[in-house]
Amino acid sequence: MPQVLEFKLPDLGEGLTEAEIVRWLVAVGDVVEIDQPVVEVETAKAMVEVPCPYGGVVTARFGEEGTELPVGAPLITVAVGSVTESARAAEAEAEGSGNSPRPLIGYGADHSRPARRRRVRPVTAAVSAPVTVAVSVPVVAAPAAAPAPAGPVPVISPLVRKLARDNGIDLRALRGSGPEGLILRADVEAALRPAAPAAAPVPVAAATAAQGERIPLKGLRGAVAEKLSRSRREIPEATCWVDADATELMAARAAMNAVDGPKISVLALLARICTAALAKYPELNSTVDLAANEIVRLPAVHLGFAAQTERGLMVPVVRDAQTRSPESLSAEFARLTELARAGKLAPADLTGGTFTLNNYGVFGVDGSTPIINHPEAAMLGVGRIIPKPWVYRGELAVRQVVQLSLTFDHRVCDGGAAGGFLRYVADCVENPAVLLRGL
Repeated sequence: MPQVLEFKLPDLGEGLTEAEIVRWLVAVGDVVEIDQPVVEVETAKAMVEVPCPYGGVVTARFGEEGTELPVGAPLITVAVGSVTESARAAEAEAEGSGNSPRPLIGYGADHSRPARRRRVRPVTAAVSAPVTVAVSVPVVAAPAAAPAPAGPVPVISPLVRKLARDNGIDLRALRGSGPEGLILRADVEAALRPAAPAAAPVPVAAATAAQGERIPLKGLRGAVAEKLSRSRREIPEATCWVDADATELMAARAAMNAVDGPKISVLALLARICTAALAKYPELNSTVDLAANEIVRLPAVHLGFAAQTERGLMVPVVRDAQTRSPESLSAEFARLTELARAGKLAPADLTGGTFTLNNYGVFGVDGSTPIINHPEAAMLGVGRIIPKPWVYRGELAVRQVVQLSLTFDHRVCDGGAAGGFLRYVADCVENPAVLLRGL
């Protein structure tokens, strides 16, 4: 007899506690191999294909597409043993009224990719033995009965319970719209919406204006909201700024790109200037350990940079930026930006930064006072580079001018160090030879 094993949502690392099912890659009855991806999920960091450590026949799936599951919740069950026996187990699992499968708690419609699906055929080959995967969160089984005021509440997701608890919703008073009465996030959100008066219905336009559009703070948007809120709560930030003449920097870039070889971006030159400035002012490449009440100065510069994508603003991280040349920085910026826009960044690509370079000039603005990317201690902002009147060598001239701003954690340094850092960056922008002298 085949053994039915349950595969749970594994710990995806980087402190992530839940993920949203984006697309199932297998269906009930499919044969899967060890380490074959079975579902595509979206975390607060990136899109991830989750491989199954078992080989056999899929007998159940848990969670519809769009459902958020906590780490440790069941994803699928797999019948491991001979494929023939596993096929019979899958067929028995699917039997019910009519010819359609019996609905299971959390089981969704089939949206898997055809290229990955393989239907069961009687064969005699044995399926490989399972690989055990440890998870840190215990599974909470959903009750099978429909909700009743005095009975158990069928809620599989702790996120749904938290949403209800935070808004004072009694789950026992709700009737779930999911399979077998499962209470979904949508049921709680529906209970939060004000009901229209029965005697005098409100016109649709007026009701929409009164209630407004509700956008759930989840996934990437929710992670960004939490991180920015924490930054504002914990970090006493201050901002200083200066205008700089970037004419010579732009001329140097044009000369570098005129010769054969990889092209160098303005962002890469600014990043190289940043790493040199952080070598002179290391207090800005640090973090604050509140538990130990210490400032931790970090030995390497893992440089984050802002990248706008369809999913929103992301901050990929260039590792060991202080060791890279402008050519290497340009190539890495391009690679990470392409992955970000394709939704293929790994969680590790979006974490571990020690300093952020924010080029908001691409949005056509000159200045900003950004929120520090917690737990970092500083962020350099760069506005657009545009022709402006400028006094150059005692005469009024039209020069390429940029506004630079530094937002910093006032706990790690005072204004002297912050001003010194920003002035050094501005000097390198105005006269790139300053950077060469410091190397």
